[in-house]
Amino acid sequence: MTQDSLVRRITDFASRADPYPLYRELRSTPVLHEEEGGPYVISSYWDIEALLHDPRISSDAANLAAAGEDPLAGSEETGGLPPSFLRLDPPEHDRLRRIANSGFGPPHRPRRIDGMRGELREIVTALIDGFGDARQIDLVDQFAYPFPVTVICRLLGVPREDEPRFRAWVDPLVANLDPGMRQGGDGDFERTAREARMQLGMYLAGLVEERAKEPRDDLLSDLVNSRGPDGAMTMMEVLSTAVLLLIAGHETTVNLITNGMLTLLRHPPVLERLRHEPDLAPRLVEELLRYEPPVQLVPQRTCITDIEVRGVTIPKGSRIWLMLAAGNRDPERFADPDRFDPDREDVQHLGFGSGIHICFGAPLARLETQIALTELARRLENPRLAQDPPPYRENAVLRGPRHLEIDFDGLRP
Repeated sequence: MTQDSLVRRITDFASRADPYPLYRELRSTPVLHEEEGGPYVISSYWDIEALLHDPRISSDAANLAAAGEDPLAGSEETGGLPPSFLRLDPPEHDRLRRIANSGFGPPHRPRRIDGMRGELREIVTALIDGFGDARQIDLVDQFAYPFPVTVICRLLGVPREDEPRFRAWVDPLVANLDPGMRQGGDGDFERTAREARMQLGMYLAGLVEERAKEPRDDLLSDLVNSRGPDGAMTMMEVLSTAVLLLIAGHETTVNLITNGMLTLLRHPPVLERLRHEPDLAPRLVEELLRYEPPVQLVPQRTCITDIEVRGVTIPKGSRIWLMLAAGNRDPERFADPDRFDPDREDVQHLGFGSGIHICFGAPLARLETQIALTELARRLENPRLAQDPPPYRENAVLRGPRHLEIDFDGLRP
């Protein structure tokens, strides 16, 4: 890519704190293809929505590999596990997702996520109490990062005494999603990530064997023992699905909570309103998913035949980037799109994607964020940003602050 390439400027770390002016520029060319072999970049809401539902667009890992190297692709190191259903097309995708959904929520487990409300509040309360007498915190390290890991441990059925070990394995795996960490890391970093992946896999395999013999009321038991119309998951497929929920769900929720608190601190009247109106939380989180989505774009797509978008022919085998965050602020879809408005009536955002690959963990991420932001608003006295903009992660796909330092005057009970 040339120095002044729009795609290069969007992915450049220098743009991470505020990519939205570049997205506005991008939408002036709804189908952008800047160089031979480069991606076709789609930025209009309606085009993205249509392509997310188009069976001619593939997520299959084999097709992605054939399309060539992608600078935004995360580490594909899987520790010998098969691709998760996120990296498969129908019918294999549908078989695995049906089984996974049967344990995660409706119609088979309609109260699994909602039934965690009390436990989620307990975890949030303990984390906020842990701030103690401090008058400044790093919201990422002290709250937004440990919260979803603890929740996923409880959901999967990891014994509480094993949660510290589990978190120690997760840390280097999540860091491996960040291209800046991988490129700047040394051999020790790579070895640590491989070792963590191996130990986590062995640990989960042990839990899977236990749940096969003695099922419990947890998601891992359901994944092991559920039988879809096309049969059950293999052990390796169970492990791949568990790791998908762990890694993808964790990073999305960290960024959603952190982006959410950053947005509220930049809009003090809304923060104060949430403190007094906790029922605002569901609408507010939906607007956050539109306004500051944790997943900015979906680069892992290829087309399996020639397709036409707005008069542009995208050849078979080409890589496609779907710019979710640009679509979420498309003025052809949303009125006054650059305004944060928790009372917005029509918020059919792309924050969790759409179509057959819509975010598997969305119900949990929504509930976690609603409870987290409501309790932070209620309990922090006079919170304010210590630095704006905060330092961001390198990752252009999973965008969020690496740290978010907040000053406050104390904790309310």
